[in-house]
Amino acid sequence: MGCEEEVLKIKKKLDKMTSSDSDQTQALDILKVLQGLPINFQVLSKTRIGMTVNALRKASTDEEVISTAKQLIKNWKKFVPDKKDDDEKEGKEEKKKEKEDKKEAKNSSNTSNNSNSSSSSGSSKPASFPSSAPPTTDFLRLKCREMIANALKLSEMPDGVVDTPESLAEKIEEAIYQEFRNTDAAYKNRLRSRVYNLKDSKNPQLRENVLRGVISPKKMACMTSEEMASEEMKALREKFTKEGIDDHQLAIAQGTKTDLLKCGKCGQRNCTYNQMQTRSSDEPMTTFVLCNHCGNRWKFC
Repeated sequence: MGCEEEVLKIKKKLDKMTSSDSDQTQALDILKVLQGLPINFQVLSKTRIGMTVNALRKASTDEEVISTAKQLIKNWKKFVPDKKDDDEKEGKEEKKKEKEDKKEAKNSSNTSNNSNSSSSSGSSKPASFPSSAPPTTDFLRLKCREMIANALKLSEMPDGVVDTPESLAEKIEEAIYQEFRNTDAAYKNRLRSRVYNLKDSKNPQLRENVLRGVISPKKMACMTSEEMASEEMKALREKFTKEGIDDHQLAIAQGTKTDLLKCGKCGQRNCTYNQMQTRSSDEPMTTFVLCNHCGNRWKFC
């Protein structure tokens, strides 16, 4: 069994001990088992074992359990990269990518003839996705990446998957974060709408298109609700829009257009009115008015 699987099994046991009234008699033995495992930053990020151990430390009254938990957390903190190191690493990666782009552009002119001959003999391959998204230690961002990955893994994988759900989720979240540059309400709303639409059982095509590369992570990060909607929902919206236009046009066709009446809502004098006898025959007719500009309706006698 791999280290990650072993840590996940231990995490489930410790989760049951994090409440103050739970049975923690085996807590110390389990923590000692964790000390002997070759845990690295990747395992810490995927399993969230650090949070569970910290919760156990707070819930426990056993000094030895508390001391062992603190020592584990202290040791694991060494694996978490410093933000300054991350910035320097990202800067080096950007410079390296610029050099590679320049080199590729220089070589492209020398290989243009070969590219033309190969394209005539066979179909061209789709453009590959960018490299993995930069790592992050932000708990909220990691949780959001996990939510997107779970939505992509909701059912059986289709044929032609271009990348793992985890990798695609990282790229989608990274693109959203780069747009907002923080994790405020707008960032959270954008993430929720991605997860909701990917989980929609009535719209499996969206999830499959992301997994197959038809929709890139960058495009998925900025699609509107209308763009992500299923074909059925798009047809329904189109139907409602058409019915609204037809109702509006019918109201205009059956009425009398006038500029003598003024809309109390928008102030425009572009109205259509109809008169109907709604009371007894010796009473004046009721006038129904529609503003052709804003759609406001009212009546007067």
